[in-house]
Amino acid sequence: MKYSIEGDYPILRCILNRGETIKTSAGSMSWMTDGFDVEVTSGGIMKGIARMFSGESMFLNFYTAKTDNQEIVFASSLPGTIKNIKMEGQTLIGQKSAYLASETGVEFQTVFTKKFSSGLLGGEGFILQKFSGHGELFLEADGSLIEYNLRSGETMLVDQGHVFLFEESVRYEIETIKGAKNILFGGEGLFLVRLIGPGKIILQSMPISNLAARIIPFVPSKG
Repeated sequence: MKYSIEGDYPILRCILNRGETIKTSAGSMSWMTDGFDVEVTSGGIMKGIARMFSGESMFLNFYTAKTDNQEIVFASSLPGTIKNIKMEGQTLIGQKSAYLASETGVEFQTVFTKKFSSGLLGGEGFILQKFSGHGELFLEADGSLIEYNLRSGETMLVDQGHVFLFEESVRYEIETIKGAKNILFGGEGLFLVRLIGPGKIILQSMPISNLAARIIPFVPSKG
């Protein structure tokens, strides 16, 4: 399979030869040539339901090229970034709805934070996606991406919507902002994510929640 990521509002363009397959959540394909066989599967009812909790479709679509040089394109949902990662047996944890597409050797599943209360109060942090296996993985992020390599014990405090992806070796905790004045006037919400190394973390610059908060005041209302 050959691929390219193109445009300011990016698309993922994949060229598959006969017998090659790419999978994606149902509804994520934007356009394609007519030389594909399509198989729709949930991979099991419980797995399908779990994917729904992470913002994905219950079903996965497998696109297999019937002849050489077949093109299939996936567009990002929002202005942002499409990130390609070569999976070589490592495990990564990502924000819900990060998954765009992958080769069939890549697995992803829904995971929950270890502390239910932390996830519940932390909002976006409660439901995450775990990626593992081998092959090309394509994820979509909100805005631009910034990477850090944390040393053992090194900590980064992050507004929860800015967490995009981190290695499994990185510990993840929800921390309450201290002080009534800070809570009322700090403008950062009640909770931050504490990411503790060692391992790589990738942060995103424009969470959809922040974008929505900026747009809502300009949306006409019946009132």
